[in-house]
Amino acid sequence: MSAWIQHIETMTPGLAYSQEYASRKMQEWIGDERRKRMIRMLYQKSGIARRHSVISSFDQNLPGDFFPIDGDGLRREPTTAERNSLYTRESRPLAVDLARAAIAKCPGIERSDITHVVTVSCTGFCNPGIDYHIITDLGLSPATERYHLGFMGCYAAFPALRMAKQFCQADPQAVVLVVCLELCTLHLQLSGSEDSLLANSLFADGAAAAIVSGRPPQAGRTGYRLGEFHSTLIPSGKADMAWTIGDLGFDISLSSYVPKIIGANIREALRPVLDGRQLKLDDIRTWAVHPGGRAIIDKVAESLDLEPEQVAASRQVLQQYGNMSSATVLFVLKQILAQTDGPMREPVCAMAFGPGLTVEMGLLEAERGAGHGVNRRCREEAVAGA
Repeated sequence: MSAWIQHIETMTPGLAYSQEYASRKMQEWIGDERRKRMIRMLYQKSGIARRHSVISSFDQNLPGDFFPIDGDGLRREPTTAERNSLYTRESRPLAVDLARAAIAKCPGIERSDITHVVTVSCTGFCNPGIDYHIITDLGLSPATERYHLGFMGCYAAFPALRMAKQFCQADPQAVVLVVCLELCTLHLQLSGSEDSLLANSLFADGAAAAIVSGRPPQAGRTGYRLGEFHSTLIPSGKADMAWTIGDLGFDISLSSYVPKIIGANIREALRPVLDGRQLKLDDIRTWAVHPGGRAIIDKVAESLDLEPEQVAASRQVLQQYGNMSSATVLFVLKQILAQTDGPMREPVCAMAFGPGLTVEMGLLEAERGAGHGVNRRCREEAVAGA
């Protein structure tokens, strides 16, 4: 039995700031000249234009400043407890608003239809958590099954979608709401370490939801049929991407070698996914590469001999939103469905990367609906007759 993504909804916090502004502020906070030069280089080469955050004031001398001035006139970093308190407060309304919008915009799906809620987050902890609040605040059935995947990182949307697919295959009546929510900016640090500076230049806040069921999309609607999923590890990169909980937020190890490691191994990692459908690389026109950074997209595209348009959606999401950890690949998949020049039906290969070094991949079939095909055919006929 097939399982389908019926709808993808995305949402970001209200505060948006440019990458240029973020670079200036980080240089102000970190006084060392060598590190200032590094910050300028990282932010200029990031491929990011703007990012979003739940932090309303970083350093504006307001009572809620994230980096307030202490008694010695220095910027004080919030403790892990203070950061997590912000997560607890801010994650609930964002998750509930996103879930409400996802259900409301999915034709044929009502709140009463939701049988499972799967939530994903690695940037904070609270219990009752966002899975509980989605059910209670939206008035879903108290019998709704709920599952939370935590502290996995950027690849976690794939285990969530795989879980949703399995629920739908086990129960034809299942309707699964998947919510990925990450508040990465809560873990900005002023330590000045190279790994911290790199992470500060990339990560942002955002959330995305997918509604999965055994029904194909309604006529004229877009969606994805979920195909094969595959997970693999690249042990040689274990030390290059990892994080632990420190006293001042999460301490991240994020080496600049990660893109090279991924690029050197991605062809072999993809083999089981493509072989399962007897496909070759040339059979895949569109790729949903998790935009962990510009260099990651570059290395994947280079290693797979992809044309720029084949990873265009990944670059657009990186530019507009930055790296929102687990939510990001759903932003990319939504962008791909919105492309007006794509075929009505096509295979899409999606992938994301995380600590371990873990590679998660999925083969999906995009369904763009009859209306999309008519519009595209009209444009093609107009071009042919010109």
